[in-house]
Amino acid sequence: MLNTSTAKAVIDHALFLGADFAELFVERHHSGSVELLSGEVDKVNSGIDFGIGIRLFFGHKVLYGYTNSQDEEKLKQVTSLLCAKDKRDQIAQAGSLNFMQRDDRHPVSMPFSANNHVEEKIAFLKRVDAKARAQSDKISQIIGRIAQREQQIEIFNSTGLHVQDTRHYTRIASSVVATHGNEQSTGYEAPGMLSGWEFNAQIDPEELGEMAAKQALIKLGADACPSGEMPVVIGNGFGGVIFHEACGHLLETTSVAKKASVFHDKMGEMIAHSAVSAVDDGLMTNEWGSINIDDEGMETQRTQLIKDGKLTSFMVDHMGSLKTGFERTGSGRRESYKYAPTSRMRNTFIEPGDASFDDMISGVERGIYAKKMGGGSVQPGTGEFNFAVQEAYLIEDGKVTKPLKSATLISTGPKVLKEISLVGKDFALAAGMCGSVSGSVPTTVGQPALKVDNILVGGGN
Repeated sequence: MLNTSTAKAVIDHALFLGADFAELFVERHHSGSVELLSGEVDKVNSGIDFGIGIRLFFGHKVLYGYTNSQDEEKLKQVTSLLCAKDKRDQIAQAGSLNFMQRDDRHPVSMPFSANNHVEEKIAFLKRVDAKARAQSDKISQIIGRIAQREQQIEIFNSTGLHVQDTRHYTRIASSVVATHGNEQSTGYEAPGMLSGWEFNAQIDPEELGEMAAKQALIKLGADACPSGEMPVVIGNGFGGVIFHEACGHLLETTSVAKKASVFHDKMGEMIAHSAVSAVDDGLMTNEWGSINIDDEGMETQRTQLIKDGKLTSFMVDHMGSLKTGFERTGSGRRESYKYAPTSRMRNTFIEPGDASFDDMISGVERGIYAKKMGGGSVQPGTGEFNFAVQEAYLIEDGKVTKPLKSATLISTGPKVLKEISLVGKDFALAAGMCGSVSGSVPTTVGQPALKVDNILVGGGN
């Protein structure tokens, strides 16, 4: 996308002005979406964005700027403005830029750039809508959305790196509102893959509509959730959002390097129950959070974060490695050329154990089964969190009994890791978006069902 001689001239200019390291991140981003509101086409959007980000290191200081121009003089001008903030008396020149062809681990047969498939997507969403509406006359609103994007990137840096990659994303979402009298409740399902439109063959539109509708309906007329400290069984798949938010961010060098994480000095120590092993894996074929290379040009990898309760690794980007001394893990990510990369998660999950679901439920005299997790908030640094439960049930005398509403789980990441005593076999993943200092990036969360022996539950009682 960018002329190699232009890239080298800009990098040489940055080094001449005193930068210790210089990088160009070139991006062309083609995106589009189709949205239906209650069975009617509401939005059809498409757009292309292009830009170049320039990142410079001066010691441990990072300076960043971007432009939409490929002109050499304009790129040098941005570089000069950045260097003026921290200029040094140093003259250097980059070596030759060596293009590296990386293997594509994530095959795509129906890329967005080849065909937008608008009519097929509308027909797919109408099937979702019809099935959701058929569940009950209490279904008051349905929003269906299919979003696709194709991100082409090219990276040059002063170590001589020159590499390219193309990423294809497809996500299908169904949001349903059920209403009875003055009461409303919602259901939501949104699977996604690092894939082209061929992903639709893996998703049954009727099943997607039915699942979202039943989530909304089950909470209408449900009992209020009891409050207090109690055991909770958290369901598989999106249940992993608690680990992602409350613990995962604390294992990124973005927080570790600043000692803003309670785990910054705990390498090799037991930070979780021995039943817990956790991984951040960028290699999983066509998974939503996977990548061939990170946004610094390094090949991705599988990173064992916790093994049998012991902290074994952090997620480490280039600057995080310089600051902490830990080896890079291919975890440098960013939303777009408008952001400098930082250490971020990819596909982050708790690995399966050997407990059965019945084992978990039968040992609970009174507690909560959090079948489906929703959104929440986390306090950076401490991992203090509160998460809504999208679909919850009461456990009484070792049996799942009745549905509940308005359940919230409250704890801290370090505490909840040690309260997990049983980990199941029913492993599943779920797609999501993660926001942090380098923007919003596709990430996958996951886990089997697991039992938390004691956690604070906020409810209506």
